[in-house]
Amino acid sequence: MTQALSQRAERWVLISAILASAMAFIDQSALDVASPRLQADLGLTGTQLFWVSTAYALFLASLLLVGGALGDLYGRKRIFMIGIGIFTAASIACGAAPTGDLLIIARAVQGAGGALMVPGSLAIISATFPAERRGAAIGTWSTFSTVTTLLGPLLGGWLAERDLWRAVFFINIPFGLLSLYLLASRVPESRDETAGSRKLDWGGALAITLSLALFTIGFTVIQDVENPLIPVLTIAGAVIALIAFVFIETRVEHPMVPLRLFRDRTFTGTNLLTLLLYAALRVSPFFLGLNLQQVQGYPADTAGFAFLPFALCLIALSRLAGGWVNTLGARTLLTVGPALAGVGFFMLGLPGQTGGPADYWTTYFPGILILGVGMGLTVAPLTTTVMGAAPRENAGAASGINNAVSRVAAVLALTIIGGIALTNFQGNLVARTEPIPLNETERDALMRSSAALGATQPPDGLAQDVQTQVEGSINAAFLDSFRLVSVISAVLAWLSAGIAFLMVEPGKRRETPQPGVLAVE
Repeated sequence: MTQALSQRAERWVLISAILASAMAFIDQSALDVASPRLQADLGLTGTQLFWVSTAYALFLASLLLVGGALGDLYGRKRIFMIGIGIFTAASIACGAAPTGDLLIIARAVQGAGGALMVPGSLAIISATFPAERRGAAIGTWSTFSTVTTLLGPLLGGWLAERDLWRAVFFINIPFGLLSLYLLASRVPESRDETAGSRKLDWGGALAITLSLALFTIGFTVIQDVENPLIPVLTIAGAVIALIAFVFIETRVEHPMVPLRLFRDRTFTGTNLLTLLLYAALRVSPFFLGLNLQQVQGYPADTAGFAFLPFALCLIALSRLAGGWVNTLGARTLLTVGPALAGVGFFMLGLPGQTGGPADYWTTYFPGILILGVGMGLTVAPLTTTVMGAAPRENAGAASGINNAVSRVAAVLALTIIGGIALTNFQGNLVARTEPIPLNETERDALMRSSAALGATQPPDGLAQDVQTQVEGSINAAFLDSFRLVSVISAVLAWLSAGIAFLMVEPGKRRETPQPGVLAVE
């Protein structure tokens, strides 16, 4: 009877974890495609649009390690349910937000909920399932996570094309409520019984959260403030907070991040690889979505299909690549995969103004396909290697660190590379519109609108031929910025390949961990 009850609990744990994870994976991937319509409806500047994604990623990355530690100490189901509740409530606030500023605040709260929810999904599966069934359970979770990530852009594009982008957030409500019901009624509580009187490393949590927040704010306000001292002081504060974090972690009895893990060259190298590659993977598709819809004239639902080859390659190659680690070696795959991904990023920046969706197969499809192959060769070996480089007793910390690094990469990418792209766009727009006959008032109006990137609008009242020239200059300036983003992304990917070649130790034995630790969003 007990065994039957246990297996029923396992089933409900798996279903509730899949439902909760679906919210996070669908939300972000769908929102990327819906962003241009969201920007138009709320009148967001380019900086505000970055913050819609960055606010979520910032709080998720900053609190991810805290969320995992809280679950171990105070009950995985309890913290998981609190995270789902916060995420669901914040989703309602996001969908109902009347202004961009309120949407950004709600996204920040959503990120805090996600930080309690995301690590809880795998933690509660690992705690519930016995060793002989755990791998299959996490494999099932990983499969559904990949499918929901795949469906996100299609759903986001379909909703945005029908002016229903707010439903991207509202769709989380039934997922969240059903998951909460199953957890409350069918799933037993679990916690780390070896924790004893161990307490959360609040000093380390505060220091790393403050550091990430100040880094993000500092690099973002560079675009919007006249006094350069403000961002410099903010970034300096971030560095001081980071130093304080390292100091705290070396002295507390139970550090949130065991720094000794970084003594292993392979562990350090794979996390550096993650930081660089996932930064590129976050920023390039974000700008590709803007490019396809705002410049190339793709309908939102068609733009949602554009990245489908990437997801299909990832699904097809990930399991194969995981097996190839034992034959080809992790270093080979982690060098070749990111190198190919870099080629894909570079190719995405090659097309100029195209004829729209009819030209997709000869313009953006090749780059997306190669990017998908490169990431398909990378994701599973990366998970295997980063987890195998850590001692078994630190597996949870290693997973948390690598997941946090991937989220930090997303924050820094949108903040720093997004800011570079905005500055480049505005400079290019000034240069390209210089020969066009505009008066000072019209030029000022154009530059005030230029914060919207590809959604920049020509000043009102222009003659038709002048308006056409201005629109052409806007598109050309954005394409220049997109090419810059593509080149930066390619360089980051190639640097990550070089790090793998130099730092991943080919002869060191690696144990294959549970699949699905690091997911591509």
